[in-house]
Amino acid sequence: MKQTHRYFLLLLTMAAVQTALAQADKQNMFNPVTTSVTSMSIAPDARGGGMGDTGAATEADVNSQFWNPAKYPFCVGRAGVAISYTPWLRKLVNDINLANVAGFYRIGDYSAVSASLRYFSLGEVSLWDASGGGGAIEGMTINPYEFAVDAAYSRMLSEFFSMSVGMRFIYSDITYDYTSESSAGKAFAADIAMYYNNYLMLGNRECGIGFGLNINNIGSKISYGGDDNSEFIPTNLRLGLNLTIPFDEYNRFSVAVDANKLLVPTYPMQQPEESGEEFTERVQREYYDVSPIAGIFKSFHDAPNGFKEELEEIQVSAGCEYSYNDRFFLRLGYHGEAANKGNRKYITAGAGFKMSVFSIDASYVFSTAQSNPLDQTMRFTLGFDLDGMKDLFGRKRR
Repeated sequence: MKQTHRYFLLLLTMAAVQTALAQADKQNMFNPVTTSVTSMSIAPDARGGGMGDTGAATEADVNSQFWNPAKYPFCVGRAGVAISYTPWLRKLVNDINLANVAGFYRIGDYSAVSASLRYFSLGEVSLWDASGGGGAIEGMTINPYEFAVDAAYSRMLSEFFSMSVGMRFIYSDITYDYTSESSAGKAFAADIAMYYNNYLMLGNRECGIGFGLNINNIGSKISYGGDDNSEFIPTNLRLGLNLTIPFDEYNRFSVAVDANKLLVPTYPMQQPEESGEEFTERVQREYYDVSPIAGIFKSFHDAPNGFKEELEEIQVSAGCEYSYNDRFFLRLGYHGEAANKGNRKYITAGAGFKMSVFSIDASYVFSTAQSNPLDQTMRFTLGFDLDGMKDLFGRKRR
């Protein structure tokens, strides 16, 4: 009896991508880009989640660590911290959760340091007898989980442009091997991000415009006990554009668009003329033996169906946000993905309320694809402005 990481990778893949094969013309056309530690791709905060999972170029806030840490030097506050919680895949199970803590501190007027910690729990998993019994083993359960901790430094290089570099440690304990010693997967990764923030005139309105780029999880592959091959972590390229239009002193409207592409190779597809052994050798040569850096470049030209399929690997998100007096927020968004690459299509909605000391945000997912396990997903975020807290407690002492 043996349970390896592939069981849990399968669970995460099923959770992360909508396997609507019935909607495809042919079953063998379904070919999503797969990675390990897919929990690293889940947007943790309710603001970005309410805007269709956008955030590369939106206005800077405390949760910019996930979307684009280069935004932090443009934050109005000096320091902040936020806690986010997401009950994940509630349509399938009731004990998978994502918790995230993010914070930043601005150093002077031109730079900032930031960090975050995320913990992804897969709940309680019963072990099954693979030797022929076919049933669950009484009393044999495990609690697989993944977590990551990262830190970044960002700096303004001009009045309108900033850059950031970050480091991340990833730990994935989703293995269990009854017959031999098992081990958790570990990986190190780096992020590179850029942000441009300026103003332009639309009629008689001075509007804010932002461009963002974030390449995250550039790093080592991850391996688990009981498997000779290492898996790719979700190296991702995110590009974003944001436009903020003020209507008057109190009312403001923002529109954002993000495009994402996983920078890992596409898993090869078996050709009709290939034998099983030939295909296995090709997979080893073209996928598992590829280094992470070579995989980044390979990801732009390795789709089995050529350039058309490469374009299908790009996920597009769009969202908008209405703000009243920078206190009350309403959000709406859409996330789209090609049917043969996962078919994650959903509408998001969210709202937020902000005071001088704290803010609270919530978002909700409405699936537009049939039987999408992401349907009815909620996110909650509680943020604290440390400047506001300092001023509040300072007034009380006086």
